[in-house]
Formats: sequence, C-alpha cells, structure tokens
Amino acid sequence: MRHQKKGATMYLLLVFVLQALWVSLCHATQHYPASWGHYDVCKSQVYAEDRLAWHYMACQPEATDMTNYLTVSLDPPNITCGDPPEMYCALENPYMCNNECDADTEELAHPPELMFDSEGRNPTTFWQSTSWKKYPKPLQVNITLSWNKTIELTDDIVLTFESGRPEQLVLEKSLDYGRTWQPYQFYASDCLDAFTMEPKAVHQLTPSTMLEIICTEAYSTGYVWKYDKTVRFEIKDRFALLAGPRLHNMASLYGQLDTTKNLRDFFTLTDLRIRLLRPATGATMVDENNLSRYFYAISDIKVQGRCKCNLHANSCVFDKGKLGCECEHNTTGPDCSRCKRHYQGRAWSMGSYLPIPKGTANICIPNNLGTSVRPNASSLGAANRNQARVCDNVLLRCQNGGVCHHHQRCQCPAGFGGILCEKAQCKGDSCEDLQSSQPSLHPPPTAQTLPLALLSLIPSLLATRGLTSL
Repeated sequence: MRHQKKGATMYLLLVFVLQALWVSLCHATQHYPASWGHYDVCKSQVYAEDRLAWHYMACQPEATDMTNYLTVSLDPPNITCGDPPEMYCALENPYMCNNECDADTEELAHPPELMFDSEGRNPTTFWQSTSWKKYPKPLQVNITLSWNKTIELTDDIVLTFESGRPEQLVLEKSLDYGRTWQPYQFYASDCLDAFTMEPKAVHQLTPSTMLEIICTEAYSTGYVWKYDKTVRFEIKDRFALLAGPRLHNMASLYGQLDTTKNLRDFFTLTDLRIRLLRPATGATMVDENNLSRYFYAISDIKVQGRCKCNLHANSCVFDKGKLGCECEHNTTGPDCSRCKRHYQGRAWSMGSYLPIPKGTANICIPNNLGTSVRPNASSLGAANRNQARVCDNVLLRCQNGGVCHHHQRCQCPAGFGGILCEKAQCKGDSCEDLQSSQPSLHPPPTAQTLPLALLSLIPSLLATRGLTSL
C-alpha cells in the first residue's frame, strides 16, 4: 500500500514537472516572433545624429474576414427562391419533398445575406436559388462580391454548400471594379467535357507554374456528404510552393511578391464572381419528372484578406460603407498609391518587403528636398519638434514606468532619463538594482534555466515509475 501511494505521488510529481516544463517553454518562446515579421509598424522614433528622427518601415494592415465589408449582387436578380413560394425535394431522395421556400415568411426565406451571417446556428441558414424548373435551359447564377477597394487574399476562399456541390462552377476575379474579368479556377465533375481542360490539382503545380489556371475535379461530388460540402480556392497551397509546406519560410514568399508583379497581382482583386453553371444531379441523367431536386444553396462564403495599401499603411477603415487605407509615408489615396501634395520630390513608389524583416518604406519626400534625402529616415528638426508626437500609449510608450504627457514628453521615474526614459542614470552596481526592479521583455535567468532543470529530473522520475522503457 505504501509503495502504491509513493508511486502515485511520483506520478503526480512527474505530471507537474511536465506541465511546468511546457508552460515555461511556451512562455519563453512567446518573446521570439518569426524572423520575417508581420510588417505591422509603419514608423518609429529613433536617435539619429544626436537628434530625434523618424525611422520608416514597410507596413500593411492585419488580415481579416473580408466578407464583413462587401456588397453582393445576383444575376439574374430574381434567381432567389421564395417568390412565388416553392417546395423542394432532397437530391438523394426524390420522395422527401418537405422543404419550403417562401420569401414572405422569415423562417422560410433564403436571401443572399444568409451566405455571410454567423455560422453555428441551428438550423443552418443559407441562400437558395429557384429550382431547375426551366430544364433543359441551363440553371446558371452569377454571384458577385464587390469591395469597391483593392484587396489582397491571404487564405483560401471557401464556399460551403447546403445543397449538393455544383457539377460545373467557375471562380473569377476582377482587378478593375468589375469592368473586366479573368478566371481564377474551373471546377467540374468532368473537366474535359465541361471546359475541354485536363483535370489538375494544386499540389501538382510547381513554383514556375503556380499562376496556372487549372480545372479541378476534387470539389464536384454531387451528393451531400457530411464532410463534402466545401469548394476551395487554395491560396495557402500556392503560398506553400514558395514558403514551404508549413509556410515556415515566409521570407522567400515575401521576396518573390516584392520582385514579381504578376505574382502579386494574382492574389489581388477588387471583385470576386462565382459562376454556378450546373447544379448537382447525382446521376448521369436529369430526372425531368422531379426538377425540384435540382437547385443551388450556399450556407457560407469565407474570404480572408487585407486592404491593399502598397505597404504604406498598417490600418484600413470602413467608413460610410467604404474601405480605405489610413496612409502613412506622406502618401494618399484609397490604396496609398500617390504622393501627397507638396510631397512629390520624387516619383511615388510602393513599399518593399525587402530587406526582411522590416522592408523599405519608399516614403514620399517634400518637393524642395530632391532625391538626396535618406529613404527611411526624416529628421524632426528643432523647428517642428514641438508638433511631433514624442510618446503615446501604443507604439511610443514611455519605458521603465515613465508617464507620457500630452504626447510631448515622458515624465521619468527616479534613476531614468532619455526621451522615452530608456536610459538608466546610475553608477556602479546600483544600475543592476534599478534595472532588476523594472518589468522585462525577456525571460529572467530562472525562466531560461528552469526547462533544463526540469528536463534533468525526468529520467529519474521515469525510472521510479518503471517507465524508462517507453
């Protein structure tokens, strides 16, 4: 009995040690961001030649769910079900016809906005088309998503169907607000028959062919299976061709985006169009006696991306129904694509991801400075230093417990000085005492050595439990 209690105690100690080790490792690694950075800061203040100066960096907004900021239109406009009310049958069971669509009854209506509402509701909400009652005339629908702003895709486009996935579908994009369109990808149960294209999967592409427009048969299964409802446009798989399978080498991807305009434009758009060309039929022949089995229904559309700001802004605002970059670097325009007035001392240029991790800002410079100004630094000078923001509570925080007053100066605690209270005013051993009393961004020596100490205990603990053979 005593032996069992001792074994249980050692087992609990082992669990505690492993948990403590895991927490320590997680805590330690959170201070080491990825080396390529996120380009989330546009500028910072530094000392340059004994005066305060701005240091500019390439920057971009954070990626987000872009379906929160779009408008949707359908063609033909009367393609949504419910006017007049209609009964629908299940594709897999033509005798189960108990689904009604009625535009005048909220619980039975399926308007387009239900493609973008919150998922997880029960029952699932979805948009639904009219049935294929005009067969053999094609049942075709264009769903157009418009942002009235240039955006950059950062993740897969995902369509989730409540009905069977279409047997033929084309995803298209526009770079000029819907004036012209180009295909992104073709989808079909038979690519040769539908589009005279050989079927291909994204994993068959190479870095040299990653911009190829392909037709895939991977997402056109007719029947609705539990995990077979989605249609994807695989952005991340294309990223992986340059950044590695787990996107661990984003430096390589950013370098290619920086130097290859076609690659950058491939992931850029103002509008997205989903062309539904043939609904799921689940068989080789259409059952003309029960056309209410054939329709389109979409429960969710996901488009992850960011505003395109040409690496001149880290924020994008949605104001009065319109997206716009909050431009830095003396640039202006919805995409920060031109220099401000009086800042046209050289031609506008987009920012650069290189050199990694902070890139090059390529700021617009005043007209009277010419091209001799340093590209990434601008002295505040004595004349306008009072107007400059010396500190704030976001990026230019006073350090070591200092307090920012009116964005003009940091009131430093005893023993510290400098613009941001970053300098310790001490002599000899007292410096260590002052610094040790302040919060640190780096793990203390104990946090660095604790994982090693805990690791050294594990073999003896395992031996005690008789688990060394594992």
